Amino acid sequence: MTTFPNFRSPDVLLDHARHTMRFYHPRAIDPAGGMYHYFKDDGAVYDASHRHLVSSTRFVFTYAMAYRHFGDPAYREGLTHAVRFLRESHRAPDGDGYAWMLDGRTIEDGTQHAYGEAFVLLAYAHATMGGLEEARPWIAEAFELMEKRFWNAADGLYADEASQDWRELSTYRGQNANMHACEALLAAHAATGERRYIERAYTVAYNITQRQAERCGGLVWEHYDTNWQPDWTFNIDDPENLFRPWGYQPGHFTEWAKLLLQLEARGKDVLEHDLGWLLPTAEKLFKVAVEKGWDPEYGGLCYSLAPDLTVCDFHKYFWVQAESAAAAAMLAARTGNAEYWTWYDRLWEYSWTHFVDHQHGAWYRILDRENRKLSDEKSPAGKVDYHTMGAAYDIVAVLKGGARA
Repeated sequence: MTTFPNFRSPDVLLDHARHTMRFYHPRAIDPAGGMYHYFKDDGAVYDASHRHLVSSTRFVFTYAMAYRHFGDPAYREGLTHAVRFLRESHRAPDGDGYAWMLDGRTIEDGTQHAYGEAFVLLAYAHATMGGLEEARPWIAEAFELMEKRFWNAADGLYADEASQDWRELSTYRGQNANMHACEALLAAHAATGERRYIERAYTVAYNITQRQAERCGGLVWEHYDTNWQPDWTFNIDDPENLFRPWGYQPGHFTEWAKLLLQLEARGKDVLEHDLGWLLPTAEKLFKVAVEKGWDPEYGGLCYSLAPDLTVCDFHKYFWVQAESAAAAAMLAARTGNAEYWTWYDRLWEYSWTHFVDHQHGAWYRILDRENRKLSDEKSPAGKVDYHTMGAAYDIVAVLKGGARA
């Protein structure tokens, strides 16, 4: 019988976050600027020049959080290094956008993505909370860029994608960019105390998990047309698309559950809106995710559900398990219902057994249904274990009786 550590111990979780961080630091730091984004299982860098906005911003988060929790000055230096590259290389010289992908410092794909720019906002908020005071005015700068270029007041949501010069706005609308915008807005409020950020987070959360859900069987569908009507066939032939997969996403259900509880905790003494829908919605989304998404034969939460809520993609992704564990802990603490702790333990034991690389550190990215690795690429662009370390910090905050900022 496998003996597991006590996953309800803050020290165990912080040790795990520290172990994960050691996989990336200091090998991730490129002396020429920014961070390396592509790592094999053993930490070897397999692409030294390519840079993705999502990784660049998420490294800001991971270094800021590591510095806040562990106080190592090297993490503060890494944070400064990551922010500098974001400002000097991804950001347009006039500040009107951020390049999606770079080859070195040359723009490879200049498409403007609300998803990526939500992470820019998140990065500046966490850099500020990590003690990098110069980043504080950049929070407002990033918010105002999204306000100008992506926000649609009539829709009450953000558009998704535009050309590099902003002349063409895609007709696609998606919930994923809005979900991470909500996350970033909560961080911006934590960093600044400015009411406009949590007000906007509330609007986005309500419109996705209430209004849009009413159009999609009461759940959060991923893809919509320009009028925010569900597009049930978008990427149906590309179900493993990295940022826009087809199907309901159990991992996004649980991620939303986590965000709704954070919004409730942060907004209860600030917002004048009705907050009574937040907990029931979080519980509903979590319930569907685990009841429909859990693989009863091999364990783990599957990646995607078809519109009829049958599993359509049995792959297991690292982030789905991590975010779901964080949501389970939050729901357990919020409701006192021991069933959520049962799910919490189940998710951690599965992840500890199959996803965590106890030798080299960090989590494997993706497994097949039978929990076999698909490749030796542990951390391609976009991963950086932002989800796994972030979940650990979220859970630590719950265990200590607080709400993670």
